[in-house]
Amino acid sequence: MADPYATLGVARGASEADIKKAYRKLAKELHPDRNKDNPKAAERFSQVTQAYDLLTDKDKRARFDRGEIDADGNPTAPFGFGGGAGGQGGGFRPGGGQFDFGGQGDIGDIFEGLFGGGAGARQQGGGGFSGGFGGFGRRQPPKGANTAYRLQVSFVDAATLAAQRITLADGSTIDLKLPPGVESGTQMRLSGKGQAGPGGNGDAIVTVEVQPHGFYTRDGDDVRLDLPVSLSEAVLGAQVRVPTPDGAVMLTVPKGSTSGKVLRLKGRGFHRKGGGRGDLLVTLMVDLPVGDDALVEFVRGWQDRDKGNPRGRMGV
Repeated sequence: MADPYATLGVARGASEADIKKAYRKLAKELHPDRNKDNPKAAERFSQVTQAYDLLTDKDKRARFDRGEIDADGNPTAPFGFGGGAGGQGGGFRPGGGQFDFGGQGDIGDIFEGLFGGGAGARQQGGGGFSGGFGGFGRRQPPKGANTAYRLQVSFVDAATLAAQRITLADGSTIDLKLPPGVESGTQMRLSGKGQAGPGGNGDAIVTVEVQPHGFYTRDGDDVRLDLPVSLSEAVLGAQVRVPTPDGAVMLTVPKGSTSGKVLRLKGRGFHRKGGGRGDLLVTLMVDLPVGDDALVEFVRGWQDRDKGNPRGRMGV
């Protein structure tokens, strides 16, 4: 893959917000659903997603900027031989006298990989190395390209973190567990479920799209609901059934409630990233009957006794 910064069209010092903005713009333009007759757009979409994935991973981005890994996430040439992204050496850090092996534990294992492995890679007892330095500069074979998927999730499933079944390009199906805090644009990585390559399979990148609901709306981790109540329920108070993402529950409408009054049902919203759940915020909407002559006559008689001005606090 080309330089991920160039792929997204951002500068090397771009902020995470700038990277996300550039990705969203390109993803919208190149999404396979909008380019069904253009296979190059799908390939470009996969490259853009791969670049975004690397640059939003702080560790990978730092290693790429230091030249330790290439744009595909594969290690570059060791000890600075052969260079790397940004023109820096592969692992040598000036002044420190140490080498960064990307978290691998046994240095012997690394040299075995460089020189072909096995007993022939290291001289027995001598501590030296046989086979010369022909292994320097050799890169691991690249993995296959990542594959991008879009997963449409219902509002209720997103709020309750219901498992989602997705069909991959090879025809296999996987049940995905949605993460807390899921929202439209959330990405999930399926390791090894991308395209095949010499160094193994790439990954599948699943972008979630939460669908709107008929009467719920999202407010951060909370869910809002406008609930119609009858005039008698509002005036006299009542126990009413209320829909929630987890199923219907009973709610107490206080006596003398007016339209716009908000009642809270705790723990009926979206799951938070840090644990716990948001709430369901229920706004009461008094639903007056149409064409009820008895109600009209009552209000006319009551109007003479009503001296209050509900808009007085607004100065009108």
